[in-house]
Amino acid sequence: MAAKIKKGDTVIVLTGKDKGQKGEVIKAFPEENRVLVSGVNIKSRHTKPSQADPQGGIKRNEAPIHVSNVAHVDPTSGKPTRVGFKIDDKGRKVRVAKRSGESIDG
Repeated sequence: MAAKIKKGDTVIVLTGKDKGQKGEVIKAFPEENRVLVSGVNIKSRHTKPSQADPQGGIKRNEAPIHVSNVAHVDPTSGKPTRVGFKIDDKGRKVRVAKRSGESIDG
């Protein structure tokens, strides 16, 4: 099945503690149905000082979020939208926002 959400897409979080936040997809994990969104689902990890990181301390970084908990942002309205597929005039399969009908892929 074709990926509806890919790296570089702008998405909005639908559920959870980060509901309503927008961010860009940093990385997609299609086999696990998860995406890594910048600035969303921040987790803290306490690290000991080591040779690679002499400072140590509390490191904060994003954790993957399930793809069903995010929705693509409509290019025209900025609201969440579902993603469909359409064959364009050049014969390519492109992603389309269901809310406005706008093409998501360039």
